[in-house]
Amino acid sequence: MKYPACVYFIWGFLCVSVIPVSLGEMYTSLLNVRQAISVERKLIDYLRTYIDHEMERLEDIKRFYAKVSDLHADLYKGPATAMANPLVAFTLIKRLQSEWLNVVYSNEAQENAQALRSSYKEEEADLPKLEDLQGAAKGLMRLQDVYALQVASLVRGRFQRVTNGKPIDIYLPTVSVPLSGDDCFLVGKVAYEQEDYYHSVQWLEESVRLFRGTGGEWSPENEGTLEDALDHLAFSHFKTGNVSYALSLSQELLHHDPMNGRVLQNVDKYEKLLVKSPPISTRGDGLRRPNSSHLTTRDTYERLCQTQGSQQKMQFKNPRLFCDYFTNGNPKLLLLPVRREVLSLRPYVVLYHNFITDTEVEDIKRVAQPGLRRSVVAAGEKQATAEYRISKSAWLKGSAHSTVGKMDQRISMLTGLNVNHPYGEYLQVVNYGIGGHYEPHFDHATSPSSPVFRLKTGNRVATFMIYLSPVEAGGSTAFIYANFSVPVVEKAAIFWWNLHRNGQGDVDTLHAGCPVLIGDKWVANKWIHEHGQEFQHRCSLNPEE
Repeated sequence: MKYPACVYFIWGFLCVSVIPVSLGEMYTSLLNVRQAISVERKLIDYLRTYIDHEMERLEDIKRFYAKVSDLHADLYKGPATAMANPLVAFTLIKRLQSEWLNVVYSNEAQENAQALRSSYKEEEADLPKLEDLQGAAKGLMRLQDVYALQVASLVRGRFQRVTNGKPIDIYLPTVSVPLSGDDCFLVGKVAYEQEDYYHSVQWLEESVRLFRGTGGEWSPENEGTLEDALDHLAFSHFKTGNVSYALSLSQELLHHDPMNGRVLQNVDKYEKLLVKSPPISTRGDGLRRPNSSHLTTRDTYERLCQTQGSQQKMQFKNPRLFCDYFTNGNPKLLLLPVRREVLSLRPYVVLYHNFITDTEVEDIKRVAQPGLRRSVVAAGEKQATAEYRISKSAWLKGSAHSTVGKMDQRISMLTGLNVNHPYGEYLQVVNYGIGGHYEPHFDHATSPSSPVFRLKTGNRVATFMIYLSPVEAGGSTAFIYANFSVPVVEKAAIFWWNLHRNGQGDVDTLHAGCPVLIGDKWVANKWIHEHGQEFQHRCSLNPEE
């Protein structure tokens, strides 16, 4: 069997490291997104206070308006002798010289606005940054691609893909919100700025449609307008070769902004292009997703993510795959064996059901939370963040909490392997972000310079991954070359060998963490190394095995 040469070879840290926290990393962990809710609650309180103060100010202005209006309706329309009264004359002069001045030039509105801005600044450090907004937008586009979702359905708060020409719900969320024209504009703008016109066209089309539906009415919270969306969409269509539609959108834009010199130049350019060569495509035609230059297994990866483990039903026909109650010959498991499900023989992949308890899950998540940092991948001999891994992770020593030590003991009983440091890495706890994923990769090192070898205990011989949380949709573990995926099973653990008995890497273990569609995915990884397993996992006498 031949395998494409161009795939990711990526690994995590081997121990606790100090990584500077990125200013914009909220989108990489759903835990941080949840924490942002409390920040917005504070902002709501600040805004309520501002509104109350502004209402008081406007009530004062309305009272002054009523007082002056009443004077003009009654007193000043009366006999001319009213103005002969020095008190009436004095109050008129005083109002015009002083009271109107105080009302018109009052600093109260500015003071109220400044109080709101000061309160906002107090929370600014905990607010999402531009990178978070861009990351969240990319997460939506990733979900769109991997799960073949219709943008039009996403905008309505639905998760649908077209099957046999009909939109089919692949998941019905219990809670959802529709997107606004400005929401769609920002997603389209992120794609546009990356020169990703395949996505910008689709999202900006929805933005224009929604803005048109409101009559182009502007809201103070919006960043974009109908004119902005038309401008970006027109150029996106031009870049995808749809010149005639780019011209039509530019002409519509000129109705709103007839003196825009740049758009006038574009219209002239498009008209000349259409004269030279007639349009070869119409609206929506010819829009094709670009091929991936870095992910050669993209089609298989996305297909396995979409099936979410459903293809395993076919594997049940394999008589060599089975379920049993497993003790591994360990006396401590005799009274309470673990339910084992053999999922695959090549590579050897096993699922252990109910491996961890609810209390143990909460212990591990609680201990890990303070140490969560943006997950990194190997970049030569260094580590760096990457778009193909969106999550946060923390590393827990066995001494961090008694539950962590229990996990090590339980893993050792089931696998028969020595998982004590440095023969096993510290427990890595991972929380995925918006559309969080980990594209196809190997856990074992494929380069002598890999940080995996820093422990000086050989390569990663095996992986033991614990599912700490359920997810509502997505998040499966896909084995690319083995052609199957495993859905998230709450409190279960999955185990596989990364190396053949001869020490060579098993290419069939190329795997990926599919993007989380709906849910908050937590996992814990235990990577076990070659050294220390000399009597637990012996080498074969056959060098080819």
